[in-house]
Amino acid sequence: MKFVYTFCMLSLVLLYVGVCLLFAKAPTSPKILFTSSRDGNREVYIMNPDGSEQVNLTRHPTDDLNATWSPTGEHILFLSDRAGVRDLYLMDPDGTKVRRIFKKETYRRNPTWSPDGKQFAYTNVNWDAATSHICIATLGEQEEECIVVDGFDSVWSPDGTEIAYVAFILDAHRITLVDIRTRKQKRLLPRKAMSWQNNPSWSTTGNRLVFSWNKNPLPPGHRPGRDRFPPEWVKKETIYIVNRDGTGLQQLVAEAGPSATDPELSPNGDEILYTQEIKGRLQIFKVDVNSGIRTQLTHLGGIFQANAGGDWFDPAYALPVSPQPQLLTTIWGKVKGKNNP
Repeated sequence: MKFVYTFCMLSLVLLYVGVCLLFAKAPTSPKILFTSSRDGNREVYIMNPDGSEQVNLTRHPTDDLNATWSPTGEHILFLSDRAGVRDLYLMDPDGTKVRRIFKKETYRRNPTWSPDGKQFAYTNVNWDAATSHICIATLGEQEEECIVVDGFDSVWSPDGTEIAYVAFILDAHRITLVDIRTRKQKRLLPRKAMSWQNNPSWSTTGNRLVFSWNKNPLPPGHRPGRDRFPPEWVKKETIYIVNRDGTGLQQLVAEAGPSATDPELSPNGDEILYTQEIKGRLQIFKVDVNSGIRTQLTHLGGIFQANAGGDWFDPAYALPVSPQPQLLTTIWGKVKGKNNP
């Protein structure tokens, strides 16, 4: 009996340690993932929210980009063309244990996690058919379900009920919300605000979204899909924030200067990452939502696509992954019952 007791207690200790090790994989302080081409090709990097300690995670001769944190910070989804076609890959937060998600090869991009970390959505591109669908898959499974036709840049809502994405509507880009259960869709902004809306990002509470938008009409005579966009028009895309119901629209970055894109809200909702050209190179900035103070986070990079994007993780806002006392108590009760009928 003493041996059984010792064995059970040892099992509980190992269980506790195992769960703690899972948590130890996730960052213990806020971190930002981003893409940088400073090494000659695009790689996934990580840095602190103040721009310090920028570290290359992928170190691969092909392009790696568009990385996003899992809700617990234990995994990173990213894009890579290391197998010949740009597709989704998974890795640990330190850049190790890189593995491909799907066996069937196709062009996938823009991954976004479900709040519980069990599923993810992404854009499935068929170049031959000129289509771009929003699809959903379950981690560890090969089945995928496409829920939106002609859309891209999807991002899952914090409550898990909706996905915000960019829809192609009448040769324009409009941010649209789709109910995952019913498939019903709704525009974020009214029809009169059609123009060029891109890159949606939810607040942690789900009550606000940030996005990039060029609200200016195209020059007379321009033919969308056939003519190149005028450079002067492109430069006017910038960053906005709005309530979930479309009210309270607020511009956060001035239109003056190059276009501002790829916004990402910090977990506490106080700051926004975005990408903007400076001195002929793309760099990552953050802006304080309340004060408007802007900070440049990256400075290196030898080509135009120097640094871009960004995905924020803060353990204070992560899903709980620490040991649950009630779970340990339940397991101990079952073990004890088996040995003391």
